[in-house]
Amino acid sequence: MFRALVVSKDEESGKTSAAVEEISADRLPEGDVTVAVEYSTVNYKDGLCIGPGGGLVRNYPHVPGIDFAGTVEASDDDRYKTGDKVVLTGWRVGEAHWGGYAQKARVKADWLVPLPDGLDTRQAMAVGTAGFTSMLAVMALEDHGLKAGDGPVLVTGAAGGVGSVAVAVLAALGHEVAGVTGRPETADYLRSLGATQIVAREEINETVKRPLEGETWAGCVDAVGGEMLARVLGQMKYGASVSAVGLAGGAGLPATVIPFLLRGVNLLGIDSVMQPYDNRLRAWKRIASDLPMDKLESMVQPATLDDLPGLGTDILKGQVKGRVVVDVNG
Repeated sequence: MFRALVVSKDEESGKTSAAVEEISADRLPEGDVTVAVEYSTVNYKDGLCIGPGGGLVRNYPHVPGIDFAGTVEASDDDRYKTGDKVVLTGWRVGEAHWGGYAQKARVKADWLVPLPDGLDTRQAMAVGTAGFTSMLAVMALEDHGLKAGDGPVLVTGAAGGVGSVAVAVLAALGHEVAGVTGRPETADYLRSLGATQIVAREEINETVKRPLEGETWAGCVDAVGGEMLARVLGQMKYGASVSAVGLAGGAGLPATVIPFLLRGVNLLGIDSVMQPYDNRLRAWKRIASDLPMDKLESMVQPATLDDLPGLGTDILKGQVKGRVVVDVNG
């Protein structure tokens, strides 16, 4: 038996509820590798799966948690052996497949990556899907020419999980970082991560009639989308790129093509769910080398399985700062 956060659905009312339960190992889904989970974390998708209505969940009962880190307990795949430390992000685990909000998980070997040298399992989940996505976004900007010294790099939703890691990584790489936040009380936190400029959300949160404004940003990691992304596109320097990683501000994009045609701006879509294995390894190695561990620790909010129903609600309201690390055995 092991503990897990189980989301159940009442067939009559259609309402869902989440509670920690003791379940048996024979209920685990099919897979090649069984992992003794040590840590997980909380992402926006997790909030959708935990919250009323179940969000992304299709089959009940369900164990959410879109990422986890732990130790291999049993393996039918030659790539992993008992005792190996592993990390999982993406692949619709925690949505379509039982996830990491449990003391045990069983998954396909293809979905795992070895824990990179220089990180322990707790640090890996302080990074989690959010930090992994941040690194993919930074790598995409670099692949399209961004270099330290090119000018300020904007990070929207800067106090959230994706934004916090992006600010810390970009600052550590020598970039001047501007962080956008709607919570003035997070300004000191963002400066502690390396931001040199704080941009109030209301200054940049609405579209303007002019399709182009002054060339301000050498790059951007955008976790918001919507009207803010449309506005930012018109403020990018010539040939600069925006990595789009989120839609907290809405899925619509009320923009024009003018920034693409007259300034050669690049809009780069960042997907972390189905990312190929080789690029996953590349990103995790960069995280281990380029994310300052002291900055990472300052982002951490510890939690246990019992805290998850409340945290799932909080993250949907934008009330979670930094990175939640869930000790599933705590």
